Amino acid sequence: ANVMAIGDQENDLTMLQFAGTSVAMGNAIDAVKAVARFETTTNSEDGVAKAIERFVLQ
Repeated sequence: ANVMAIGDQENDLTMLQFAGTSVAMGNAIDAVKAVARFETTTNSEDGVAKAIERFVLQ
């Protein structure tokens, strides 16, 4: 419940399924977007930083 995971590729699926807060990158494959609870912007749009600001720093 206290774990956040951010992913974009098939190798991230297990991690996203485990995490209490799962976030797909905006450029993630469809399978990741289907598993993740939330979606952020792409890598080039600072998606990781935006997810951290939203879910960790608030």
